[in-house]
Amino acid sequence: MIRQGSVYEVLLVFLHLGLTSFGGPAAHLGYFRDAIVARRQWLDEAAYADIVALCQFLPGPASSQVAVSVGILRAGLPGGIAAWFGFSIPSALALIAFGYGVTKVRDITHAPWLHGLKIVAVAVVAQAVWNMARTLCPDRTRASLCVGAAVLAFTFPSALGQIGAIVLGGAIGWCCLSGITPQPKGRLSCPISRTSAFVSLMAFIVLAVALPVMAATGSHLLQLINAFYRSGYLVFGGGHVALPLLQRAVIPSGWIDNDTFLAGYGVAQAVPGPLFTFAAYLGTVTGSAPNGISGGLICLIAIYLPSFLLLVGILPFWDTLRRQASVQAALRGVNAAVVGLLLAALYTPVWTSGITGSRDFGIGIVAFLALVFWKMPPWIVVIAGAVVALITS
Repeated sequence: MIRQGSVYEVLLVFLHLGLTSFGGPAAHLGYFRDAIVARRQWLDEAAYADIVALCQFLPGPASSQVAVSVGILRAGLPGGIAAWFGFSIPSALALIAFGYGVTKVRDITHAPWLHGLKIVAVAVVAQAVWNMARTLCPDRTRASLCVGAAVLAFTFPSALGQIGAIVLGGAIGWCCLSGITPQPKGRLSCPISRTSAFVSLMAFIVLAVALPVMAATGSHLLQLINAFYRSGYLVFGGGHVALPLLQRAVIPSGWIDNDTFLAGYGVAQAVPGPLFTFAAYLGTVTGSAPNGISGGLICLIAIYLPSFLLLVGILPFWDTLRRQASVQAALRGVNAAVVGLLLAALYTPVWTSGITGSRDFGIGIVAFLALVFWKMPPWIVVIAGAVVALITS
């Protein structure tokens, strides 16, 4: 059961997360779990896992969708908007600002402090895997599913491999995990009506069909909206998967050159929050109006809109679905598979980009100790990791 709260409360919590959540989608889920489940008890572990499972199924940025879901359940649709705003706007504004100074700011992807953030991300994801595995993979079947999903993700390192792991996890759970006591302990009361949900789903479909037709008129504004809206609903697996879609959308058209694109992408990985806010940078630096701040905000909204509409359309039915015995069994398998995907993400790209030597391993171990056993706030560990890496570089 999620307790109802205020929009202002939701905004403050996710604004803090938007300013401190480094490390990509897997790390974000770890930060969310600590803030929402462990410290504030807005939801229990099983409810949080079910929301993560739903957002893994849907196209779009999973971590942002989890934030929006929690915001909606906590404070209605305004709460969902507040959660998205708080989590996304800090990085979006940073990237818009960088877009204005893109010719003056050099590549910072090799800065020591940034590498420190990547090291701490290893500890954050390891903590999430540790805690979620103990709850969601407590027996041989689910532990095996977890490892199998990780192996599948390694074998097929693409969105297809991730989707396949989730689908197989659900199918195996449906067949083999139906005799376990149901997990849901309370209701996920969604304040959105089913009528509004149907309207949201219809809006998603209408825009998906109409925007390509409207963009054919030659309007740069409509072409921008169509390109970023399409990228938003074709992405499974997080912001990194959106990179080739966005690259094909903005470079061949001549809106942005490749060097400008890659410069922005490097900086997008240096700021906290979701990688989808890279769209704000692209809209800022595009060669034709609308560009600048207005172009950045248009592209940011366009890339998030499809996942938002899908989430609003499905979330009101989710509590009913997750209580059905067959769905519960499938969810147990899906949740175990999600832990496996987090385990795979812990190795690549999180470990491989963060741990490059014995010094990094030492910093990472201390960060893990601070998070798991000393129970230190993640933002303190993040800052300490960046400072230590800078001092010892």
